[in-house]
Amino acid sequence: MKLKLVGLLLIGVAAWGKGLGLVSSIHIIGGVIAVGVFLLLIAVAGLVGAVNHHQVLLFFYMIILGLVFMFQFGISWSCLAINRSKQTDVINASWWVMSNKTRDELERSFDCCGLFNLTTLYQQDYAFCTAICKSQSPTCQMCGEKFLKHSDEALKILGGVGLFFSFTEILGVWLAMRFRNQKDPRANPSAFL
Repeated sequence: MKLKLVGLLLIGVAAWGKGLGLVSSIHIIGGVIAVGVFLLLIAVAGLVGAVNHHQVLLFFYMIILGLVFMFQFGISWSCLAINRSKQTDVINASWWVMSNKTRDELERSFDCCGLFNLTTLYQQDYAFCTAICKSQSPTCQMCGEKFLKHSDEALKILGGVGLFFSFTEILGVWLAMRFRNQKDPRANPSAFL
């Protein structure tokens, strides 16, 4: 049931984000919707397996849910364990890879200019900045500091929520295993399982 809700939530949030224009990349939206549909299909498979007491379907549900647990557990711990210098490296590497249009969108939405004042490229970024803060004051806050603040908060929240839900997935695996090993009440009483 939890996977069904999480799958529907992912699909709804992705559609909402695209509808409001919060996320401009169709690849990100498509990926989130695909993960939501995958989790929804897993939940339906578990539900059908439980209702019909289908041993094979419950077995594959347990295996897939176990794999989802391991993946989510690893990602959650990675989110919690990444330090500020690694976040800085990731932000710095991605800033120089993204297009100028994406940089302009980020500078306008975060109301900042340039990434970090570490190189001469900062002067070029600042010269082409179209953020509102540039017209209101002589200096703007650097985007790198704002990104670090937001990424640090987001990683802690994502790691904690992911860790919580990963343990509920292990509970789901255990319950599916217990239910799978029970005798089907509709089956022949003289049958072995």
